[in-house]
Amino acid sequence: MSAPSPIELDEPVADDLTVPSTPWVTIVWNDPVNLMSYVSFVFQKHFGYSKKKAEKLMLEVHEDGKSAVSSGTREEMERDVQAMHEYGLWATLEKQE
Repeated sequence: MSAPSPIELDEPVADDLTVPSTPWVTIVWNDPVNLMSYVSFVFQKHFGYSKKKAEKLMLEVHEDGKSAVSSGTREEMERDVQAMHEYGLWATLEKQE
């Protein structure tokens, strides 16, 4: 009885490897309606951010007109955008470059 022949396995080609999808971000935009303290409150409440981080993001929204407040999969960011809308904030999602 002879030993079984070794099986040769093909090495994966780089093109065959799965590349993780580019993360998406939730952008909150400045608006003339919501108070800065409310925007900071929403970031703490929804995302669980510390007061310091929430205020930093709120100031970006206020001073720069927008801020990327969360990142992840498209589905996660769609949920965050929906939540921001439910809080009365203006938000969109964008694919990170």
